[in-house]
Amino acid sequence: MVNPTLQRNIVGSPNKRRDGCSENATLADPVPTEINGTTPSPHSKSVFGKLHPSLIQVAISSSFYLIVGSVCFYLLRHQMKGHKTNGIVDSVYFCIVTMTTVGYGDITPNTVLTKLLACAYVFIGMALVGLVLSKAADYMIEKQETFLVKAIRRHRKVGPAETREEVETRGVGYKCLLVFVLLQLLLVAGVIFLATIEKLDLIDAFYCVCITITTLGYGDVSFRTKGGRVFAVFWILTSTILLAQFFLYIAELKTESRQRALVNWVLTRRFTKGDLETADTSLDGVVDASEFVLHKLKEMGKISQDDISIILKEFENLDVDKSRNLSSSDLMQTRSSQSER
Repeated sequence: MVNPTLQRNIVGSPNKRRDGCSENATLADPVPTEINGTTPSPHSKSVFGKLHPSLIQVAISSSFYLIVGSVCFYLLRHQMKGHKTNGIVDSVYFCIVTMTTVGYGDITPNTVLTKLLACAYVFIGMALVGLVLSKAADYMIEKQETFLVKAIRRHRKVGPAETREEVETRGVGYKCLLVFVLLQLLLVAGVIFLATIEKLDLIDAFYCVCITITTLGYGDVSFRTKGGRVFAVFWILTSTILLAQFFLYIAELKTESRQRALVNWVLTRRFTKGDLETADTSLDGVVDASEFVLHKLKEMGKISQDDISIILKEFENLDVDKSRNLSSSDLMQTRSSQSER
């Protein structure tokens, strides 16, 4: 059971003030200090410092993976069989087809060494696509959400705060819509390219696009020209990842919809006598605001009793003087005891 005194101290009153702090006080980033009479410019960092960590990780990991694989298969290109165009292009193309598990079969290993290398390469490639490249896709999609919201709400002005709220409320839905639109554009681009460059008829071009982005890759149709394989290096990687993201967002959208339905049911249903007894953790016959909030959060599945116990344990560790309240002296004593250790 939750300690009722701790509950009231954790939730507390919104107007409560302690140690002379304003009730409206908020945490803010520190103001840059002047150095030699000048304030450091926020734009003084390099261009690379502005890049998202996910993009840096993707760039480094994917570049290293593709370069090493391309060099290896280029050196062993004479031990590969199939339709060949250019050594470098074919090596990079084979790496992309392998890591995305498309596997057309137009270029295949032909010796023990190349077969073992391909086995190792495909497992590393699947992990890379699943764990690293998806981060880049998430980042790029999130960057486009704001533009999508403004486009949908173009009939009225949308401020930054309203745009951010819209993204947070319907973020998954917008992501799903955005990925769907991008997939349609990639499908059309693939069909047009295959029909014009690879000289396939429209049905075969559409067929090749479908078996590629779904990673089926039967091998009866594929990219066979040098220009086609250069295009395939970028198109296959992008389309297969976006399709996986689309299905992920569909599942996430369904889960989010069920969660919203549960929250709506919890907030709209009548508060019964049984709920009163369950929420009354202090056993005093009444339910205060903190008990009511905790009860509703547990019903929504937002928190559990274990979560509450962990938080209360942390509170007790910080409450050095055991006054059931946290103060500056408690924090100072905690910091000094940690430094002594």
